[in-house]
Amino acid sequence: MREEDEWKTAFIASRGHYEYLVMPYGLANSPSVFQAFMGKIFCDMIDRFLIVYVDDILIYSQSLAEHLRHIAAVLSRLREHHLYVKAEKCEFHWTSLTFLGSAISPGKISKDPVKFTAVMDWPTPVTVKDLQRFLGFANFYRWFIGNFGPIASPLTNLLKGQFKGRLRWTLEVDEAFQRLKQVFTSAPVLHQPDPSLPFLVVADASELLHAERNYDVGRELLAIKLAIEQWRHWLEGAQHPFMVLTNHKN
Repeated sequence: MREEDEWKTAFIASRGHYEYLVMPYGLANSPSVFQAFMGKIFCDMIDRFLIVYVDDILIYSQSLAEHLRHIAAVLSRLREHHLYVKAEKCEFHWTSLTFLGSAISPGKISKDPVKFTAVMDWPTPVTVKDLQRFLGFANFYRWFIGNFGPIASPLTNLLKGQFKGRLRWTLEVDEAFQRLKQVFTSAPVLHQPDPSLPFLVVADASELLHAERNYDVGRELLAIKLAIEQWRHWLEGAQHPFMVLTNHKN
């Protein structure tokens, strides 16, 4: 910590007045400050062969020889900045692993199997905070769940205008809760797109914001526009024209 900021961490204990000399756990800004620090020192490696999330580091490479060079570069950079890692917490030369709640293997990403048990054993939410906690967990994996928005809408609608207290748990809400748990455990494995094949874009206006869902025909066009913008990096310049599938009942 900067010397002029040490006083901000001061506290009094039975044996006197104390101030932190280094950034401790528990401060509101600690994670963001540390993430910014890691991003700065690894700025030339991130998105080339490195992913950094706070103190979790993932090194990826196309070959073993390249991987050895990448590992050496990362360890050297850590040493330059007086950062240390515990050997027993490191894993080297793996072709598949679990990182930030996802199981990663060549060309594939799936959910960590441990999360299946956590979801199936999740108790029925009673309070607003209970439901927010569940939806926050589920939303992290929404990319694995088709039609996540429509399935979860009874749950998200329950939170509108309610910020605390007990929930009004109806049959419709409970069915959505059980359905979301079910599809979570059967969600597919995500694969790397194959650019040699034509792409199909599926757009659903039901996942738009409430005001946007009030649009007439234009809401389906808005959903298509947002979907194309989201996947522009795959669609623009693709080998084949892409197709769009949308609910055009409007």
